[in-house]
Amino acid sequence: MAEVLRRLTNASSFSVLQDKLENWHRDYHVSSCDQNVNRCCELIELTAKIQGQLFNILNLTAAEGGRCGGVDTLKTRFLPWLGSCFSISRPSIADGTSLHLIQGAAEKDRKTKELSLSQESEIRKLEVQLNSTSLQLESVTAELVEAQKKLDHTKCKSATTLLATEDEILQLKADLHSTNEQLALYKRKQDAVHDYERQIRLLKDELAYLNSEKVMLQERLVRSRSPSPLPLLSRSSSPLRSTSPTRAQLTNSSRHARLVSRFSDLYTVERLDAQTLLRRYIPDIEMVQRIIFIAVMESFQKAKLAYRKFKQQVRKTLSTSHFGPESLEDAAVDYIVRNLDLYDVLCSVNDVILAMNKNPQISFPPEVDFRLISPLIRETCRVAFAMQTLDPPLDLAYGSNGELFNNAKYRRSFDSDFSAPLVVYYVWPALVEGSTVLVKGEAVTKRGVLWSRSRSRSASPARSRSLSPARSVRFSDKRSLSPGRLTTRHL
Repeated sequence: MAEVLRRLTNASSFSVLQDKLENWHRDYHVSSCDQNVNRCCELIELTAKIQGQLFNILNLTAAEGGRCGGVDTLKTRFLPWLGSCFSISRPSIADGTSLHLIQGAAEKDRKTKELSLSQESEIRKLEVQLNSTSLQLESVTAELVEAQKKLDHTKCKSATTLLATEDEILQLKADLHSTNEQLALYKRKQDAVHDYERQIRLLKDELAYLNSEKVMLQERLVRSRSPSPLPLLSRSSSPLRSTSPTRAQLTNSSRHARLVSRFSDLYTVERLDAQTLLRRYIPDIEMVQRIIFIAVMESFQKAKLAYRKFKQQVRKTLSTSHFGPESLEDAAVDYIVRNLDLYDVLCSVNDVILAMNKNPQISFPPEVDFRLISPLIRETCRVAFAMQTLDPPLDLAYGSNGELFNNAKYRRSFDSDFSAPLVVYYVWPALVEGSTVLVKGEAVTKRGVLWSRSRSRSASPARSRSLSPARSVRFSDKRSLSPGRLTTRHL
């Protein structure tokens, strides 16, 4: 008996019965009627099995007590309990009422079955939807994994491309540096070629002049050998003047064309370089163009003044030793044409910058200097100085802001108002030969600008630029030969 009781205790049958009972209670409203009946039958079967084991234990326990062991307990407790459990009491309701109750129960069972069927169909639909959603979720997850793989591949590829791009950038920088060095070398070679071409032109002009002198001397030799009734004139009397042209006169047309072309190059090359350089410090394009125009005008003025002084000094130097057939004026011009390198262009550049510093119409940031555009000023001074050696000399047309636009001398800039009659400011001067316009200048015309500016300027007086120590005129100690240093041995 003890062994049977031990097995029943180890089986935990009552714990299993309690768990099944709790699960049935939790799922009672969800499960169908058949499922609930099945669970109830299962619990009864389990209870019957436990009762059978208990009856077996009761039998063994009573057998261990002998013939009379446990009789009193069976009579007083077990047998009355059995009688109360298996006794059938008569129902207290009538037969008609019982029939109605049976019909209501049947109707309730039918409705319960229909409800359970509808719930089962809904559950099937929900299961189908759940399965489709699961499939969609799996496909989305697979797509996400594929996208993540592509992203990782793209990242690796981008990193590789970035490294390759950096290598290409370094290679391009090295190529650019070598190209710049080659360009600088080519520029130096080009400058050397220009110098050689200039020397060739000078030599050709010198050769033409020497040929003309040779022809002139041969003619004089022929005339001196032929008998003439006229008495020979002594050197003390006024010498005969020959009509043979000088070198300056022989090269006048070629120098004229070359200087006009050089003036056009100043507009297309040096002007744009100076404008680009000034735009780094001055955002106003109008002020930049005004500065360049005034620089060109001042360069011509200072170059003309330097030419007059140079020519006067040359005439003074040549007057003591001049015995040539040409006049003293032609000899001075011819000497200047031969020795244009003696022109002290640095002095003219300093004079131009000094004049621009005093000009109240232009302004400049205090941290920089007008020497920033000294290449343009220097080349303009050289061209202007050489233009004074022509016959007739070339000059710039004078123009002032606010005057009527002259279509014969100027062309309008691209941002001008083409219907405006007045000039707001000039961008580039016109090159003239007497009254003939050789190269047109450029002007800006707009409506209503002059009136608004005149009112704004009348409110605040114009102030001239004060010379700062950084903008003081600095003269170089090493200069080329100036007219003051000319002597007879240089001629």
